[in-house]
Amino acid sequence: MRGGRLTPLRRKVLTLLLEAQAPAKAYDLLNLMGQEAAAKPPSVYRCLDFLLEMGLAHRIESLNAFVACGHWGHGHAAAFLICDSCGNVGELHAGESVRRLAAEIEEVRFRMRSAVIEVRGVCASCA
Repeated sequence: MRGGRLTPLRRKVLTLLLEAQAPAKAYDLLNLMGQEAAAKPPSVYRCLDFLLEMGLAHRIESLNAFVACGHWGHGHAAAFLICDSCGNVGELHAGESVRRLAAEIEEVRFRMRSAVIEVRGVCASCA
């Protein structure tokens, strides 16, 4: 698995993210873990850091929340569409946009580690 070990606690955090109906904050995940012996705030944050590093999850900065990656094959860039009305968040592959951004970044000799694009607006259901 991409060079990392999916421990039981990491698997639990990933499962919770996959089952979540909306982006989850770290303390929301901690509450959902129930009586897990190792479920302490630092443990959950370490699990989230691992999942981010492995490309299995993304952090939505403006919401200070996490989601499971919906496009595992696209590398380390994601575009999120965040509805200001209902709070729904969708992940967009945005392949061509990410390729163009990466090309522009390379032109200035910057080495990109990761990228998260957040687009705020109104979803089709709320429009």
